Amino acid sequence: MGTESPVNFTYMGRSISELTTNDHSSSAFSDCNSDRSGEFPTASSQRRDLLIACASDNSDDLIVQLVNDLQSSSIDDQKQAAMEIRLLAKNNPENRLKIAKSGAVKPLVSLMSSPDLQLQEYGVTTILNLSLCDENKELIVSSGAIKPLVRALKTGTSTAKENAACALLRLSHIEQNKVAIGKWGAIPLLVKLLESGSFRGKKDASTALYSLCSVKENKIRAVQAGIMRPLVELMADFGSNMVDKSAYVLSVLVSVPEARTALVEEGGIPVLVEILEVGSQRQKQIAVVILLQLCESNATHRTMVAREGAIPPLVALSQSSATSSKHKAETLIELLRQPRSGTAADCASEVSA
Repeated sequence: MGTESPVNFTYMGRSISELTTNDHSSSAFSDCNSDRSGEFPTASSQRRDLLIACASDNSDDLIVQLVNDLQSSSIDDQKQAAMEIRLLAKNNPENRLKIAKSGAVKPLVSLMSSPDLQLQEYGVTTILNLSLCDENKELIVSSGAIKPLVRALKTGTSTAKENAACALLRLSHIEQNKVAIGKWGAIPLLVKLLESGSFRGKKDASTALYSLCSVKENKIRAVQAGIMRPLVELMADFGSNMVDKSAYVLSVLVSVPEARTALVEEGGIPVLVEILEVGSQRQKQIAVVILLQLCESNATHRTMVAREGAIPPLVALSQSSATSSKHKAETLIELLRQPRSGTAADCASEVSA
């Protein structure tokens, strides 16, 4: 099934996606680039310098040797080879291609299934670095990487979980991989990372979920996994530095009725209205987008939003100099001022949405 627009309702002849043209949602996320874990905890600085020098002069022979070492019967040799391949791939696109063409991907995928958690982590981290190259993504997926990456999300070290989330994000840039990643069970594990991970883990999980949940099946999986509670909690915590990221993930989800119901049940409306009152300009814009989707086909939700005091901050936002903010706020104000009818029709409309 193809992706959906995260905002696909219409109002007064204008799609809400038109109202979010200038959201700049990508700037809300820190991109998952190469691994940010420590380098070579067991290697001497002299060996690191030698490795870098060899790679800059003639990396081909070195890469072939390291790929062979990945398949060694010695776990220590495998760990050393994985760490060194990881460094070669970290900041050098040419090396990423060479490493993949030298046959490293399949043994690295095997390492990701190792019961040795450190070896698993090295495999995950190296696959992340190789996945930064678009030309490698198809090979990584066809070599069976999705399943062990999802397993690492469940059983790996904190670093393995974070880098697995980043690797899955990279692989999700190929559209058909989003459904496959969801089917292998990544969504509930990413929700768990969003809820209980480190700050970096929360950021990586939110970025991956934002990408993966452009697919309807993954939206449903996320809601069923209980994503709404951590999203609302993070949006309510202005000290979390996660308000923008959580709100953008929510904006993708609320195109499905299940997410709108869960948002209301988890107390999301007061949080969104508070963002309208005291959030940054960007936070206010995305809060308006979410509230538009929530109120578009449900008069009960409109009543709840109005009773929380949304109209005064919306009026203030409509008087701002930003044209996009002005249009969004005016659209929502007009919705909230419409006569509100009975809830039976609203329920029927929500079910059929």
